[in-house]
Amino acid sequence: MKKILISLAALVCAVSMSAQDGTMNPLITSMPSLSIAPDARAAGQGDLGVATQADLNSQYWNPAKYAYMSSKGGINASYTPWLRKLVGDIDLAYIAGYYNFGDLAGGLGASFTYFSMGDVALTNGDPNATPINVRPNEWSLDLSYYRKLHEYVSMAVAVRFMYSDLNNGANSSTMGGSEMYPAWTMAADISLYYRQPIELPMGTSHFALGFTLKNLGGKMTYDKVTNNFIPASMNIGASYELPFDKFNSLTFNVEANKLMVPSRKSKYADGENGEYSQEAYSELTSPKGWFQSFADAPGGAKEEFQEVRWGAGLEYSYNKQFFARAGYSYENFYKGNRNYITVGAGFHLSIVSLDVAYCIGLAASNPLDQTMRFTLGFDLAGIKDLVDNRKK
Repeated sequence: MKKILISLAALVCAVSMSAQDGTMNPLITSMPSLSIAPDARAAGQGDLGVATQADLNSQYWNPAKYAYMSSKGGINASYTPWLRKLVGDIDLAYIAGYYNFGDLAGGLGASFTYFSMGDVALTNGDPNATPINVRPNEWSLDLSYYRKLHEYVSMAVAVRFMYSDLNNGANSSTMGGSEMYPAWTMAADISLYYRQPIELPMGTSHFALGFTLKNLGGKMTYDKVTNNFIPASMNIGASYELPFDKFNSLTFNVEANKLMVPSRKSKYADGENGEYSQEAYSELTSPKGWFQSFADAPGGAKEEFQEVRWGAGLEYSYNKQFFARAGYSYENFYKGNRNYITVGAGFHLSIVSLDVAYCIGLAASNPLDQTMRFTLGFDLAGIKDLVDNRKK
């Protein structure tokens, strides 16, 4: 049995690249689990959430949205069985919450993400050798501070610690490979949110814009020699909620995502076939990589535009309690080809909320097909009021 190299991280980042040829130039990063939409509400609308109405999952998408939450605080948990068409034991768990001190004081948000890559057997190629079973995993922990700058504008900053262990304590040198270690780094997010009410004859509509710079931080190394970029990104979105009457409304959402990661095949590279050597690519600093990523594609502006991932989604709401959602996510064929339709539903009460989402892959043999997500949330203020009423 051949040695199994732990490459599931790259698989998650670009699951549709099995037919690579000379024209393929995907952006590969370490810690790709940071790019997976963790919650069911966003997943039901094409994996977007930068400019949507504030909810408990805003910590991942845009923590500045927390400033417009009506409740004092809340917490939720999400679960995603991931890539089940390929394997049966990869999953993503996510917990997020916030607490609002007030419009002037702002508030705090936090989240914890854990990504398990399942069981992997490592061997050194000897059929008589006993495989070493490992369970690779990645996790991140972040904290944000947000506050309103204006009646219609809010801002947030976040710091994040991330950890990736691809060999789970089994050093690769014992299996005939190079030494391999857990990798970690820290990063920061900056986000803005604009939300303005617009009075219409049938009710109050809302127009919103969102902007985030995510995962601006150091690089990660698994062998203490090569350095890998984390998925830094720029995200821009718009949202418009249109009421039909007192109870019914429809929200339109669009979003663009650009990885701020330099291309391995680059017009700045002097290596063979216009591609950076591993050593030269490792020597690129994070800030240089962020700025270079907007103008380094060998195909020029056309290829840079291909690196933008698009999402569009609809959310129907009845009385802010029952929700139906649909969305579409598009990624260019040469950059990963993750194209899919999503559908979802939600049920929200004053205390508890439940959301589910389902992914329908459009690309041939797309392993994202049939992926489901589940999110359960709790309004802490609503729970407190319920307890106080029972004590009376």
